Amino acid sequence: MSFKVAVCYGQPDDPEAFDAYYRDTHMPLARKIPGLTDFTWGKCSALEGAKPPYYGVASLFFPDADTLHHALTSSEMAAAARDVPNFASGGVTMYTQEEQSFVTA
Repeated sequence: MSFKVAVCYGQPDDPEAFDAYYRDTHMPLARKIPGLTDFTWGKCSALEGAKPPYYGVASLFFPDADTLHHALTSSEMAAAARDVPNFASGGVTMYTQEEQSFVTA
């Protein structure tokens, strides 16, 4: 089991500018968040071919609830959150989630 923060980015006004800023400025800020065990990012596409509600989703993983809580109240998380309006012109939806894997080897 792990815990994550999911950050769902709406469709930006300028996707190329979003990508460059996210890669070069925002990702380095997010990587500094204490307790982070994994950080994934991916662009979205809808299964039925329509435009998806989100441009991309970032997932920040933590090993347990205490570590997640510490991360959410950290100065590093605050710095990353303050940076979001600098590039996320399409808005953002964030939530936390307890993750369980049901895949067996």
